Amino acid sequence: MFTQILSLVLLALPKARAHGGVLSIAIGGTWYNGWQPYDTPVGQSSIIRPWSTYNPIQDATDPTLSCNDDGTSSALQLTAPITAGEKITAYWNVPWPHPYGPMLVYMAQCPGTTCTGVNSDTLKWFKIDQSGLINGTVYNGFWGDGLMIADNSSWTTTIPATIPSGPYLIRFETIALHSLPAQMYPECIQLAVSGGGSLAPTAAELVTFPGAYSNTDPGLTIDIYSNAAQTETTYPIPGPPLYGSSGSSSSSSPPPSSTSTHTTSTSSHTSSSTSSSASSTPTGPTVPEYGQCGGIGFVGGTSCASPYTCQVVNPYYSQCL
Repeated sequence: MFTQILSLVLLALPKARAHGGVLSIAIGGTWYNGWQPYDTPVGQSSIIRPWSTYNPIQDATDPTLSCNDDGTSSALQLTAPITAGEKITAYWNVPWPHPYGPMLVYMAQCPGTTCTGVNSDTLKWFKIDQSGLINGTVYNGFWGDGLMIADNSSWTTTIPATIPSGPYLIRFETIALHSLPAQMYPECIQLAVSGGGSLAPTAAELVTFPGAYSNTDPGLTIDIYSNAAQTETTYPIPGPPLYGSSGSSSSSSPPPSSTSTHTTSTSSHTSSSTSSSASSTPTGPTVPEYGQCGGIGFVGGTSCASPYTCQVVNPYYSQCL
């Protein structure tokens, strides 16, 4: 029913608004409605910070890059309680139209006792989750964005159990690489984290928005349709190293499980797709989780390792999920 409602809402939007953003949030058994960017802000109340447009941000120095707005909270801003170690799910419009690019999640602790009234442009952000090129090539591989789409256009991440308790903004971002300049879609949610630990992010892990990316960042300037992309199997995820990691730069390789609660190799984030198996008679070597198992022109193995099954992502790519 929720998917049907979102689809009807999206159909009602004018073509100029055909991109989208985070429309709702789920924490545990609690559902939170999102901000309505094309309605009057008067009377609107949400845990999601106000955001202004369904259109992408295409400039890494854009002043709206922190939360797709001017950085301020709404007049009736709400805050959602959450426990460190608990999961939070963001839902985009269904289906999200851009399968090529990374998914990223950041958090920023606010001074004082609440984030209400705190401008997001003044905060220091740290990355808690990322998923870039999962497998295949830059040209036709399976990306974090594709994984989000396969999971009913949603992304679930876990609040790190080790962060200090307090008021936070969490920033869900999808970056689309199907055109240049790259398209950035960030939205922010206001949280009150309890039951946390004592591991604050390091200086190397903290960034500002704008400031975290540049317009010459390889992760934003990559041409996925170039000749080189057809054989390239690595992608430099933009932004700082993950919170709690010892590395000095991001990569498309999964970080240690202790530092990221949602990586490209996580087994807890499973696809909710109802796509059928890519082949009725699996053949070839056994394919591991997230491996390609089918698609037009594919000649590799189509038998997934147990308990995974071959799911159709698009006509050219099926994956063991």
